[in-house]
Amino acid sequence: MLTVRYRTDAPATASVATPWLEVVNTSGKTVNLADVTLRYYYTADGDSPYGSNCVQTSIGCSHVTQKTGVAEDPAENADHYLQIGFTPATGSLAPGRSSEGIGLQLYRVDHKKLNQANDRSFNAGDATYSPSKLVTAYVRGALVWGEEPNGDTSASGQVTSSAAPDPAAAAPPKAVLFDDFAYTGPHDPALSANGWTVRSGEGGPGIKDTWSTDGVSFPAGEDGKGGQALQLRARTDGTEQGTRQSEFHTTRPAFFTGTLVARVHFSDEPTSGTDGDHIAESLFTISPDHASSKYSELDYEYMPGGGWGRLGPRLDTTSWRSSERGDRVTSSHTTKLSGWHTMVITAVDGTTTYSLDGKDLFTSGSRYFPRERMTINVSAWFIDLPFKGASRTWDMRVDWLYYESGKAVSPKAAEKAVSDFTTAGTHYINTLPKP
Repeated sequence: MLTVRYRTDAPATASVATPWLEVVNTSGKTVNLADVTLRYYYTADGDSPYGSNCVQTSIGCSHVTQKTGVAEDPAENADHYLQIGFTPATGSLAPGRSSEGIGLQLYRVDHKKLNQANDRSFNAGDATYSPSKLVTAYVRGALVWGEEPNGDTSASGQVTSSAAPDPAAAAPPKAVLFDDFAYTGPHDPALSANGWTVRSGEGGPGIKDTWSTDGVSFPAGEDGKGGQALQLRARTDGTEQGTRQSEFHTTRPAFFTGTLVARVHFSDEPTSGTDGDHIAESLFTISPDHASSKYSELDYEYMPGGGWGRLGPRLDTTSWRSSERGDRVTSSHTTKLSGWHTMVITAVDGTTTYSLDGKDLFTSGSRYFPRERMTINVSAWFIDLPFKGASRTWDMRVDWLYYESGKAVSPKAAEKAVSDFTTAGTHYINTLPKP
């Protein structure tokens, strides 16, 4: 009914496994891709959870789900699997048609190297696509291609082991951007494919020209059960030469009106070294052109050690109309925020509201309402350098980010949507209308 073709360009020992899979409809009937799931089998190395993401596919990575799991009946070279599924919006395969290549990544969340030599579905010799029965395919839970590690099939093709996959994920909602940051590092090709970039090089704010990709990583997420988070590290020894700042943002303006929700971890103390820096841990949206006549900016800026001549800890919420003229309105909150928080910016009907953990903090009116699309940014940077000495590091993390365009969304509704996405194995969605 289906044939699965496989190739890889990664050696047996690698930082990232790169299976490419292709589904070919070899039956005489049209197959709904939402009914199809695939399993790629591997042996877990060490105690680290595994992560995965979609790098490239003509059907769109927003429509490809991935989940790693422990095999129900572990076998030699196959105690875990990567399961791939498709959303209803993916469409169908007519007889003889192919999904074309689906580029995937599989990696340890601690980012140590993999040993693929004992992974059942890996074959270093498959540099070009060829059929592989070591990758299994199912239609509505029935095994239609491949050989399960410890299973068999009946004459009717029904699975006799316990490996029937989960139901397909729901179709992605319209006008949504979601990411739970399942990436291998700051140079992962999936970042640019999904519309993100890691800043490096020149400019402000803070200590100018000290932005570096080295501070961006993707460690385990809040629940510690295999999900990942975006981490931004800033470090300094009190000199400009010894300072590095981190920023992560969308490559194109994505936010205009609607609701932006993020699950953020703030640090009140350095991860290493002596306390006392004026660090800013920020979530914000901003016009790409600071000189634009429609300049817009919406900011959260947490300063655990204070800054700008004020004591900390302090959280500023600010809506800007002009960066060049300093035209803005700000509400400052004296509060200690070490730990995880749900942060929301809601911009609808001429009013912008900032809320933290379900409590409204500040509302700005129509004069400071967004007038053009903005990038979505997260950054960790130093306002100034108050003292020299041994190096110290500061870490900020974001477990997930959710933006729904054009409407107000409650934190609970956003968290429910995120939970549904991650349960289904959806790591990334972008159904925002094109500018």
